[in-house]
Amino acid sequence: MGDEGRTQQLAERLLRDAGAALELYTVYLGERLGLYKSLAEQGPATSTELAHRTGTAERYIREWLEHHAASGLLDVDNTTAEPHTRRYSLPPEYIPVLADPDDVRYQAHEGVELARAGRRLPDLVEAFKTGGAPPPLAWEPEGRAEWNRPMFLNLLAKEWLPAIPELDRRLLSDPPARLADVACGTGWAAIAIAQAYPRVAVDGFDLDQDAIAAARNHAEEAGLADRLTFSTTDASDLSKTDYDLVTIIEALHDMSRPVEVLKSVKTMLAESGSVLVIDELVEDEFTAPASEIERRHYGWSVLSCLPDAMGDPQTAATGAVMRPSTLRRYATEAGFRDVLILPIRNDYLRFYRLLP
Repeated sequence: MGDEGRTQQLAERLLRDAGAALELYTVYLGERLGLYKSLAEQGPATSTELAHRTGTAERYIREWLEHHAASGLLDVDNTTAEPHTRRYSLPPEYIPVLADPDDVRYQAHEGVELARAGRRLPDLVEAFKTGGAPPPLAWEPEGRAEWNRPMFLNLLAKEWLPAIPELDRRLLSDPPARLADVACGTGWAAIAIAQAYPRVAVDGFDLDQDAIAAARNHAEEAGLADRLTFSTTDASDLSKTDYDLVTIIEALHDMSRPVEVLKSVKTMLAESGSVLVIDELVEDEFTAPASEIERRHYGWSVLSCLPDAMGDPQTAATGAVMRPSTLRRYATEAGFRDVLILPIRNDYLRFYRLLP
């Protein structure tokens, strides 16, 4: 293929990408306004009916419905009918992806994540010039898109931890195991573990006050507040001890000083305790062009993970693409004697067990 063909190929790729980005922004609207939820729970609707159900304006809803039908995201009963009389439905096969936040296949959160990422782009331009960090994203108006909720509730304590026999036995045995979840976010990992292991008590730590407040609310709603505690604490300053297991899930690469955090975590362990790090599944070495998953990890690294760590003059500046060799180096510098890559299969994540 000559140079002109390559040029045209890139032009067409960016045009497709723009269409995909616009589609995700319409998914944002569907998620935020409860449009998918209404179609899933209350059934097909005309634009007037869906607007009435969701407290929205009919003309906006009509355009959204037409876009979604034109894009194949919704079904429409009669394309030749008058606009106000067309009835639209959410295909049953699409409900897990667009309307069921407890299903591991749920992806409507992607629209929320992309909208939030786009909001900080002007600040990120300035950060690229100065080498610092953009201001933190405000919690409102959406709050944090809890994309990891279905993954934790369905997989963490039902498949992943049981696949590590030694840990599974300890979490099921007496005396009750103590667990710490570092960078716990809104608490779903701790909740999932407490639900699956009735004897376990979990302490969650995170720097984000809003996340901690949400985690406490979630624990109350789940009836687990007696076994779960959440506090706003810097992971490098943790002082509690005798934990049988410390988890760091999709968070180590975000930390500005991962070695200091791991040193602190090591002091928290009971004599036979260990650390479970779950992080992005990336290639062992840099490759270009890379797989679609690797490109996705790099995209989030550029827009979010690396910038969030750049405010510290002593930052390790890891980014989302933390390769196994990098994690091994961090663990060795923190004093761990070994790092095991666990044989747990997942399309997006890699599982490490750190032994003190």
